[in-house]
Amino acid sequence: MKLGMVGLPNVGKSTLFNALTNAGAASANYPFCTIEPNVGVVSVPDKRLDALAQMYHPEKFTPATLEFVDIAGLVKGASKGEGLGNKFLSNIREVDAIVHVVRCFEDPDIIHVDGDIGPARDIETINLELVFSDLEMLERRIDRVKKQAKSDKKYLPQAQFLEALKTHLEDGKSARSYPMTDEERELLQETPLLSLKPVIYAANLREDDFSAGLDENPYYQQVCTIAQEEHAAVFPICAKIEEEISGMSDEDKAMFLADMGLTQSGLDRIITEGYRLLGLISYLTAGQPEVRAWTITRGTKAPQAAGKIHSDFERGFIRAEIVSFDDLMACGSMTAAKEKGLVRLEGKDYVMQDGDVVLFRFNV
Repeated sequence: MKLGMVGLPNVGKSTLFNALTNAGAASANYPFCTIEPNVGVVSVPDKRLDALAQMYHPEKFTPATLEFVDIAGLVKGASKGEGLGNKFLSNIREVDAIVHVVRCFEDPDIIHVDGDIGPARDIETINLELVFSDLEMLERRIDRVKKQAKSDKKYLPQAQFLEALKTHLEDGKSARSYPMTDEERELLQETPLLSLKPVIYAANLREDDFSAGLDENPYYQQVCTIAQEEHAAVFPICAKIEEEISGMSDEDKAMFLADMGLTQSGLDRIITEGYRLLGLISYLTAGQPEVRAWTITRGTKAPQAAGKIHSDFERGFIRAEIVSFDDLMACGSMTAAKEKGLVRLEGKDYVMQDGDVVLFRFNV
Protein backbone atom coordinates (compact mmCIF):
# COMPACT_ATOMS: atom_id res chain seq x y z
CA MET A 1 0.00 0.00 0.00
CA LYS A 2 1.33 3.43 -0.96
CA LEU A 3 0.01 6.63 0.63
CA GLY A 4 0.70 10.24 -0.39
CA MET A 5 0.71 12.91 2.34
CA VAL A 6 -0.66 16.37 1.53
CA GLY A 7 -1.60 19.47 3.47
CA LEU A 8 -0.88 23.15 3.91
CA PRO A 9 2.56 24.18 5.21
CA ASN A 10 2.96 24.00 9.01
CA VAL A 11 0.08 21.60 9.70
CA GLY A 12 2.42 18.94 11.14
CA LYS A 13 2.66 16.87 7.95
CA SER A 14 6.42 16.31 7.95
CA THR A 15 6.50 15.86 11.73
CA LEU A 16 3.90 13.13 11.36
CA PHE A 17 5.77 11.61 8.40
CA ASN A 18 8.95 11.42 10.50
CA ALA A 19 7.13 9.92 13.46
CA LEU A 20 5.47 7.24 11.34
CA THR A 21 8.50 6.32 9.26
CA ASN A 22 11.57 7.39 11.31
CA ALA A 23 12.82 8.78 8.01
CA GLY A 24 14.37 11.95 9.44
CA ALA A 25 12.81 14.42 7.00
CA ALA A 26 13.28 18.10 7.77
CA SER A 27 10.48 19.77 9.71
CA ALA A 28 10.43 23.32 11.08
CA ASN A 29 8.16 26.22 12.02
CA TYR A 30 8.20 27.98 8.66
CA PRO A 31 6.45 27.35 5.35
CA PHE A 32 8.00 25.14 2.67
CA CYS A 33 10.54 23.43 4.93
CA THR A 34 9.96 20.32 2.83
CA ILE A 35 11.31 20.91 -0.67
CA GLU A 36 12.10 17.56 -2.25
CA PRO A 37 9.56 14.76 -1.73
CA ASN A 38 10.35 12.44 1.20
CA VAL A 39 9.74 8.71 0.95
CA GLY A 40 9.54 6.32 3.90
CA VAL A 41 8.74 2.60 3.95
CA VAL A 42 7.48 0.88 7.10
CA SER A 43 6.56 -2.70 7.89
CA VAL A 44 2.90 -3.43 8.51
CA PRO A 45 2.59 -4.89 12.03
CA ASP A 46 0.78 -8.23 11.96
CA LYS A 47 0.57 -10.38 15.10
CA ARG A 48 -0.44 -13.35 12.96
CA LEU A 49 2.89 -13.19 11.16
CA ASP A 50 4.73 -12.98 14.50
CA ALA A 51 2.90 -16.11 15.69
CA LEU A 52 3.80 -17.99 12.50
CA ALA A 53 7.44 -17.00 12.96
CA GLN A 54 7.32 -18.50 16.46
CA MET A 55 5.94 -21.71 14.97
CA TYR A 56 8.31 -22.09 12.00
CA HIS A 57 11.48 -20.21 13.05
CA PRO A 58 12.00 -19.13 9.43
CA GLU A 59 15.25 -18.00 7.83
CA LYS A 60 13.40 -14.98 6.43
CA PHE A 61 10.57 -12.86 7.88
CA THR A 62 8.78 -10.58 5.38
CA PRO A 63 5.84 -8.47 6.50
CA ALA A 64 3.71 -6.40 4.14
CA THR A 65 4.98 -2.85 3.68
CA LEU A 66 3.44 0.60 3.64
CA GLU A 67 5.10 3.43 1.69
CA PHE A 68 4.55 7.08 2.58
CA VAL A 69 5.37 9.93 0.17
CA ASP A 70 5.52 13.37 1.81
CA ILE A 71 5.49 16.35 -0.57
CA ALA A 72 5.94 20.07 0.00
CA GLY A 73 3.00 21.92 1.56
CA LEU A 74 0.46 23.30 -0.89
CA VAL A 75 -1.02 26.81 -0.69
CA LYS A 76 -3.90 28.54 -2.41
CA GLY A 77 -2.90 29.25 -5.99
CA ALA A 78 -0.31 26.45 -6.15
CA SER A 79 -1.71 25.43 -9.54
CA LYS A 80 -0.81 28.93 -10.77
CA GLY A 81 2.68 28.83 -9.25
CA GLU A 82 2.05 30.23 -5.76
CA GLY A 83 4.37 28.96 -3.02
CA LEU A 84 6.35 26.13 -4.55
CA GLY A 85 3.63 25.52 -7.11
CA ASN A 86 2.16 22.08 -7.68
CA LYS A 87 5.21 20.57 -9.39
CA PHE A 88 5.53 17.94 -6.65
CA LEU A 89 2.02 16.59 -7.16
CA SER A 90 3.37 14.27 -9.85
CA ASN A 91 5.19 12.44 -7.05
CA ILE A 92 1.91 11.23 -5.55
CA ARG A 93 -0.06 10.44 -8.72
CA GLU A 94 0.74 6.74 -8.37
CA VAL A 95 -0.25 6.35 -4.71
CA ASP A 96 -3.24 4.22 -3.67
CA ALA A 97 -4.76 6.81 -1.34
CA ILE A 98 -4.10 10.28 0.05
CA VAL A 99 -3.52 11.16 3.70
CA HIS A 100 -4.68 14.77 4.04
CA VAL A 101 -3.19 16.24 7.25
CA VAL A 102 -5.39 19.00 8.69
CA ARG A 103 -4.36 21.24 11.57
CA CYS A 104 -6.99 21.25 14.33
CA PHE A 105 -5.20 23.10 17.14
CA GLU A 106 -4.34 26.66 18.14
CA ASP A 107 -0.71 27.56 18.83
CA PRO A 108 0.53 31.16 18.53
CA ASP A 109 4.11 29.86 18.23
CA ILE A 110 3.35 27.88 15.05
CA ILE A 111 2.63 30.03 12.00
CA HIS A 112 -0.47 29.31 9.92
CA VAL A 113 -0.09 30.41 6.30
CA ASP A 114 -3.59 31.94 6.31
CA GLY A 115 -3.20 33.62 9.69
CA ASP A 116 -5.79 31.62 11.64
CA ILE A 117 -7.05 28.06 12.08
CA GLY A 118 -9.83 26.99 9.71
CA PRO A 119 -9.97 23.27 8.84
CA ALA A 120 -12.93 23.64 6.41
CA ARG A 121 -11.14 26.42 4.52
CA ASP A 122 -7.84 24.49 4.57
CA ILE A 123 -9.46 21.33 3.22
CA GLU A 124 -11.16 23.30 0.44
CA THR A 125 -7.83 24.93 -0.48
CA ILE A 126 -6.03 21.60 -0.86
CA ASN A 127 -8.94 19.88 -2.61
CA LEU A 128 -9.21 22.69 -5.17
CA GLU A 129 -5.48 22.57 -5.92
CA LEU A 130 -5.75 18.82 -6.55
CA VAL A 131 -8.75 19.42 -8.83
CA PHE A 132 -6.94 22.19 -10.77
CA SER A 133 -3.95 19.90 -11.24
CA ASP A 134 -6.27 17.13 -12.48
CA LEU A 135 -7.88 19.54 -14.96
CA GLU A 136 -4.52 20.15 -16.65
CA MET A 137 -3.95 16.43 -17.06
CA LEU A 138 -7.53 15.78 -18.19
CA GLU A 139 -7.42 18.53 -20.84
CA ARG A 140 -4.35 16.92 -22.41
CA ARG A 141 -6.13 13.55 -22.47
CA ILE A 142 -9.26 15.11 -24.03
CA ASP A 143 -7.20 16.70 -26.83
CA ARG A 144 -5.64 13.34 -27.60
CA VAL A 145 -8.95 11.43 -27.58
CA LYS A 146 -10.67 14.04 -29.76
CA LYS A 147 -7.96 13.62 -32.40
CA GLN A 148 -8.49 9.84 -32.28
CA ALA A 149 -12.28 10.29 -32.56
CA LYS A 150 -11.87 12.20 -35.83
CA SER A 151 -10.53 9.10 -37.52
CA ASP A 152 -12.32 6.44 -35.44
CA LYS A 153 -15.86 7.00 -34.11
CA LYS A 154 -15.40 4.40 -31.33
CA TYR A 155 -13.56 7.09 -29.33
CA LEU A 156 -16.58 9.44 -29.29
CA PRO A 157 -18.18 7.98 -26.09
CA GLN A 158 -14.81 8.26 -24.36
CA ALA A 159 -14.47 11.92 -25.42
CA GLN A 160 -18.00 12.67 -24.19
CA PHE A 161 -17.30 11.08 -20.80
CA LEU A 162 -14.05 13.01 -20.37
CA GLU A 163 -15.73 16.29 -21.33
CA ALA A 164 -18.51 15.68 -18.77
CA LEU A 165 -15.92 14.89 -16.11
CA LYS A 166 -14.02 18.06 -17.01
CA THR A 167 -17.17 20.15 -16.51
CA HIS A 168 -17.62 18.48 -13.11
CA LEU A 169 -14.05 19.37 -12.09
CA GLU A 170 -14.47 22.94 -13.35
CA ASP A 171 -17.27 23.32 -10.81
CA GLY A 172 -14.65 22.68 -8.11
CA LYS A 173 -15.84 19.14 -7.42
CA SER A 174 -13.53 16.16 -7.00
CA ALA A 175 -13.50 13.28 -9.48
CA ARG A 176 -14.45 11.03 -6.53
CA SER A 177 -17.89 12.64 -6.45
CA TYR A 178 -18.59 12.05 -10.15
CA PRO A 179 -20.85 9.00 -10.75
CA MET A 180 -19.04 6.73 -13.20
CA THR A 181 -19.30 3.15 -14.39
CA ASP A 182 -16.57 0.54 -13.92
CA GLU A 183 -15.75 0.91 -17.63
CA GLU A 184 -15.36 4.68 -17.27
CA ARG A 185 -13.19 4.23 -14.19
CA GLU A 186 -11.05 1.82 -16.21
CA LEU A 187 -10.57 4.53 -18.86
CA LEU A 188 -8.98 6.78 -16.22
CA GLN A 189 -6.29 4.27 -15.28
CA GLU A 190 -3.85 5.90 -17.69
CA THR A 191 -4.83 9.33 -16.33
CA PRO A 192 -4.20 9.04 -12.56
CA LEU A 193 -6.37 11.82 -11.16
CA LEU A 194 -5.50 12.90 -7.63
CA SER A 195 -9.06 13.91 -6.78
CA LEU A 196 -10.25 10.41 -7.68
CA LYS A 197 -8.13 8.75 -5.00
CA PRO A 198 -9.64 7.72 -1.65
CA VAL A 199 -8.85 10.18 1.16
CA ILE A 200 -7.96 9.68 4.80
CA TYR A 201 -8.23 12.93 6.78
CA ALA A 202 -5.65 12.97 9.58
CA ALA A 203 -6.89 15.58 12.06
CA ASN A 204 -3.77 16.78 13.88
CA LEU A 205 -4.74 17.63 17.47
CA ARG A 206 -3.08 18.71 20.71
CA GLU A 207 -2.19 16.10 23.34
CA ASP A 208 -4.81 17.32 25.83
CA ASP A 209 -7.61 16.98 23.24
CA PHE A 210 -7.57 13.23 23.82
CA SER A 211 -8.03 13.51 27.58
CA ALA A 212 -10.51 16.42 27.35
CA GLY A 213 -12.67 14.61 24.80
CA LEU A 214 -12.69 15.02 21.04
CA ASP A 215 -16.23 16.42 21.11
CA GLU A 216 -14.78 19.50 22.75
CA ASN A 217 -12.64 20.35 19.72
CA PRO A 218 -14.80 22.23 17.15
CA TYR A 219 -12.05 22.04 14.52
CA TYR A 220 -12.05 18.24 14.67
CA GLN A 221 -15.84 18.24 14.36
CA GLN A 222 -15.52 20.32 11.16
CA VAL A 223 -13.23 17.69 9.65
CA CYS A 224 -15.62 14.88 10.67
CA THR A 225 -18.55 16.64 9.01
CA ILE A 226 -16.63 17.13 5.75
CA ALA A 227 -15.36 13.53 5.76
CA GLN A 228 -18.89 12.23 6.30
CA GLU A 229 -20.19 14.26 3.36
CA GLU A 230 -17.38 12.97 1.13
CA HIS A 231 -17.60 9.36 2.38
CA ALA A 232 -13.93 9.72 3.32
CA ALA A 233 -12.11 8.26 6.33
CA VAL A 234 -11.08 10.47 9.23
CA PHE A 235 -9.21 9.84 12.43
CA PRO A 236 -7.73 11.99 15.19
CA ILE A 237 -3.98 11.99 15.59
CA CYS A 238 -1.37 14.02 17.44
CA ALA A 239 1.90 14.37 15.54
CA LYS A 240 3.64 15.31 18.78
CA ILE A 241 2.48 12.10 20.51
CA GLU A 242 3.53 10.02 17.50
CA GLU A 243 6.92 11.75 17.62
CA GLU A 244 7.31 10.88 21.31
CA ILE A 245 6.43 7.19 20.94
CA SER A 246 8.32 6.58 17.68
CA GLY A 247 11.50 5.56 19.53
CA MET A 248 9.84 3.64 22.38
CA SER A 249 9.79 -0.11 22.93
CA ASP A 250 6.47 -1.86 22.24
CA GLU A 251 5.83 -2.20 25.99
CA ASP A 252 6.52 1.46 26.79
CA LYS A 253 4.50 2.53 23.76
CA ALA A 254 1.47 0.52 24.90
CA MET A 255 1.68 2.02 28.40
CA PHE A 256 2.01 5.56 27.04
CA LEU A 257 -0.96 5.14 24.70
CA ALA A 258 -3.07 3.61 27.49
CA ASP A 259 -2.38 6.67 29.65
CA MET A 260 -3.70 8.80 26.75
CA GLY A 261 -6.81 6.63 26.46
CA LEU A 262 -5.64 5.15 23.13
CA THR A 263 -5.35 1.50 22.11
CA GLN A 264 -3.44 1.92 18.83
CA SER A 265 -0.63 4.10 17.54
CA GLY A 266 -1.26 6.49 14.65
CA LEU A 267 0.58 4.15 12.29
CA ASP A 268 -1.65 1.23 13.27
CA ARG A 269 -4.77 3.34 12.75
CA ILE A 270 -3.59 4.60 9.36
CA ILE A 271 -2.93 1.01 8.29
CA THR A 272 -6.36 -0.12 9.52
CA GLU A 273 -8.13 2.78 7.76
CA GLY A 274 -6.07 2.34 4.60
CA TYR A 275 -6.83 -1.37 4.31
CA ARG A 276 -10.53 -0.75 4.99
CA LEU A 277 -10.77 2.17 2.57
CA LEU A 278 -9.00 0.33 -0.23
CA GLY A 279 -10.66 -3.03 0.44
CA LEU A 280 -7.38 -4.82 1.15
CA ILE A 281 -6.72 -8.05 3.05
CA SER A 282 -3.63 -10.18 3.71
CA TYR A 283 -2.99 -13.85 3.15
CA LEU A 284 0.03 -15.59 4.65
CA THR A 285 2.62 -18.10 3.48
CA ALA A 286 4.61 -19.99 6.07
CA GLY A 287 7.50 -22.42 6.15
CA GLN A 288 11.06 -22.77 7.38
CA PRO A 289 12.52 -20.77 4.45
CA GLU A 290 10.18 -17.79 4.89
CA VAL A 291 7.12 -16.46 6.68
CA ARG A 292 5.46 -13.71 4.66
CA ALA A 293 2.31 -11.56 4.34
CA TRP A 294 0.85 -10.76 0.92
CA THR A 295 -1.57 -7.88 0.40
CA ILE A 296 -4.44 -8.40 -2.04
CA THR A 297 -7.78 -6.79 -2.83
CA ARG A 298 -10.79 -8.32 -1.08
CA GLY A 299 -12.58 -10.64 -3.53
CA THR A 300 -9.36 -11.86 -5.22
CA LYS A 301 -9.51 -15.48 -6.36
CA ALA A 302 -6.81 -18.03 -5.60
CA PRO A 303 -4.98 -18.01 -8.98
CA GLN A 304 -4.69 -14.20 -8.99
CA ALA A 305 -3.52 -14.26 -5.37
CA ALA A 306 -0.88 -16.80 -6.38
CA GLY A 307 0.18 -14.42 -9.14
CA LYS A 308 1.23 -11.91 -6.46
CA ILE A 309 4.05 -14.31 -5.61
CA HIS A 310 5.04 -15.06 -9.21
CA SER A 311 3.28 -14.96 -12.57
CA ASP A 312 4.14 -18.67 -13.05
CA PHE A 313 2.06 -19.50 -9.98
CA GLU A 314 -1.00 -17.98 -11.62
CA ARG A 315 -0.30 -19.34 -15.08
CA GLY A 316 0.23 -22.92 -13.89
CA PHE A 317 -2.18 -22.87 -10.93
CA ILE A 318 -3.42 -26.33 -9.91
CA ARG A 319 -4.86 -25.85 -6.42
CA ALA A 320 -4.35 -24.09 -3.11
CA GLU A 321 -3.89 -25.86 0.22
CA ILE A 322 -5.49 -23.54 2.77
CA VAL A 323 -5.99 -23.43 6.51
CA SER A 324 -7.30 -20.45 8.44
CA PHE A 325 -4.78 -18.81 10.75
CA ASP A 326 -7.02 -19.38 13.79
CA ASP A 327 -7.40 -23.09 13.03
CA LEU A 328 -3.65 -23.48 12.53
CA MET A 329 -2.90 -21.78 15.85
CA ALA A 330 -5.51 -23.88 17.66
CA CYS A 331 -3.98 -27.09 16.29
CA GLY A 332 -0.38 -26.04 16.97
CA SER A 333 1.05 -27.34 13.68
CA MET A 334 0.17 -27.87 10.03
CA THR A 335 0.42 -31.65 10.55
CA ALA A 336 -2.16 -31.54 13.35
CA ALA A 337 -4.43 -29.29 11.25
CA LYS A 338 -4.29 -31.82 8.39
CA GLU A 339 -5.08 -34.71 10.75
CA LYS A 340 -8.20 -32.84 11.90
CA GLY A 341 -9.27 -32.18 8.31
CA LEU A 342 -8.90 -28.42 8.63
CA VAL A 343 -6.56 -28.00 5.64
CA ARG A 344 -8.74 -27.54 2.57
CA LEU A 345 -7.97 -28.07 -1.11
CA GLU A 346 -9.37 -25.13 -3.07
CA GLY A 347 -9.58 -24.58 -6.82
CA LYS A 348 -9.60 -21.67 -9.25
CA ASP A 349 -12.90 -20.21 -8.08
CA TYR A 350 -11.94 -19.94 -4.41
CA VAL A 351 -12.14 -16.37 -3.08
CA MET A 352 -9.27 -15.67 -0.69
CA GLN A 353 -10.06 -14.73 2.91
CA ASP A 354 -8.13 -12.49 5.29
CA GLY A 355 -5.72 -14.64 7.34
CA ASP A 356 -5.65 -17.64 4.99
CA VAL A 357 -2.39 -19.56 5.39
CA VAL A 358 -1.69 -20.92 1.91
CA LEU A 359 0.49 -23.31 -0.04
CA PHE A 360 -0.02 -22.99 -3.80
CA ARG A 361 0.46 -25.96 -6.10
CA PHE A 362 1.32 -25.13 -9.72
CA ASN A 363 2.91 -26.58 -12.83
CA VAL A 364 4.31 -24.77 -15.87
